[in-house]
Amino acid sequence: MTTDQLSATFSALADPTRRAILARLSQGEVTVGELAAPFDMTLAAVSKHLRVLERAGLVTRGRDAQFRPARLDATPLAAASEWIGDYARFWEDSIGALDHYLNALQQIRITAHDKENTHG
Repeated sequence: MTTDQLSATFSALADPTRRAILARLSQGEVTVGELAAPFDMTLAAVSKHLRVLERAGLVTRGRDAQFRPARLDATPLAAASEWIGDYARFWEDSIGALDHYLNALQQIRITAHDKENTHG
């Protein structure tokens, strides 16, 4: 079963360890051993995370003699960011409507307070 690129990207990003790996790779390419150092996991476990990231297109692996340094490929993140950005308009509209509603309530409260002080 194949998944679309956006689904693969979000699936890869769903794991906090993989997000941490991507954050580390954003600073430059590193080996699996260097990636594994801050984590309490085996090299094999880090390699599994890297394979998920590679399948999602977020990581590429090079060849440098016997080393296979990993590097970030942020291209799929652009599509994910664009997809999320499409919902920014929804949130802006929702927040705008809430702001309008709160301003209306505040105006009603001020008007009621003024009438109370005028007639009271």
